[in-house]
Amino acid sequence: MFIFLIVLQAIVAAMLVVVILIQKSEGGGLGVGGSPSGFMSARGAADFLTRSTGVLAAIFVGLSIVLAALAVASASSQKVDTSLDRSVSAPAAAPAAPAAPLPADPLAGAAKK
Repeated sequence: MFIFLIVLQAIVAAMLVVVILIQKSEGGGLGVGGSPSGFMSARGAADFLTRSTGVLAAIFVGLSIVLAALAVASASSQKVDTSLDRSVSAPAAAPAAPAAPLPADPLAGAAKK
């Protein structure tokens, strides 16, 4: 169900982007020629695109809220993986042999060739 809603959210987002990009900033709509008084006239296209933008935006927001609620519900029922948690210290193993002391200047011999 969660995967289906995510795919639906992606489809709605893509449709919303397409509908917004089709609109002209002057309100001309699709700018398709044809009869001046019809469904796809400049005014009819602008009305259709404006309404479809509002409907798609409402669906997008609604799906976002539903997906957030489902994510919170599923996260509370799952065990949290703490394998990368650095605040929990592992028991320290005893060193096998004492380490050799480091030289005072490890790069001192590098300059001599």
